[in-house]
Amino acid sequence: MNPAYILTLSCPDRTGIVHAVSGFLLERGGNIEEAAQYNDHGTGLFFMRVRFACGSRDEATLQSDLEGFAKDFGMNWQLHAAQQPMKTVIMVSKEGHCLNDLLFRWKSGLLAIDIRAIVSNHREFYQLAASYNVPFHHIPVAAATKAQAEAKQFEIIQEEGAELVVLARYMQVLSNDLCAKLQGRAINIHHSFLPSFKGAKPYYQAHDRGVKLIGATAHYVTADLDEGPIIEQDVARADHTDTVEDLTARGRDTESQVLARAVKWHSEHRVLLNGHRTVVFR
Repeated sequence: MNPAYILTLSCPDRTGIVHAVSGFLLERGGNIEEAAQYNDHGTGLFFMRVRFACGSRDEATLQSDLEGFAKDFGMNWQLHAAQQPMKTVIMVSKEGHCLNDLLFRWKSGLLAIDIRAIVSNHREFYQLAASYNVPFHHIPVAAATKAQAEAKQFEIIQEEGAELVVLARYMQVLSNDLCAKLQGRAINIHHSFLPSFKGAKPYYQAHDRGVKLIGATAHYVTADLDEGPIIEQDVARADHTDTVEDLTARGRDTESQVLARAVKWHSEHRVLLNGHRTVVFR
């Protein structure tokens, strides 16, 4: 079986891009297995994702050929080996529902990731990590030691070669410096009440106000707190019979599902940044 690759690209829109990409791959013996494209008329940008099999060129040769091809179109592009799972580091605090869900999906073969380490500012989940044979790093965070803690966190991320960092209910605000270092490769999950019900116990606040919808948002991490480009969202209904515990449980389920979808799509190279927004080829 020929090795498969995923090519993602964006560039100023013009006629003939799809034809040119298809021709480029055909000339190198590439067989297109999946393709999707999108024209953003608001920005004048074109986005494309192509999965193709190619046995006549190795990855290094394809990369070299693409550099010259892309220059004529002003393309931002990336080429990935389709079978290569994405090295991932998960960060978590005291709520483990998203962590547990991701670990189970990973071991079940449902996510194209390779979880290399779990980093936490608490010790709660070291046994869970051990049960999956994943290294667990306890790094306490305090105001006076935040810079040193983040330096250690980033050192682990670099040592593991992580292409993705998942904040699976990690309840510390990352510094602007760390956000910049992780730009485009860190995903966060939070409830979708924001900007309402900030701070502690948001589901208690929501219950007190009698909300009828609860939800979750997965987005890329930026220096603007909880305002990065959104990858996925979902909601669940609520009514007057729901207790705080009902809302919390339903919210955690929604958070887990939304985060898992965002991680899946990112690891399959289906998410392209479009300014403050994303293009998601599901």
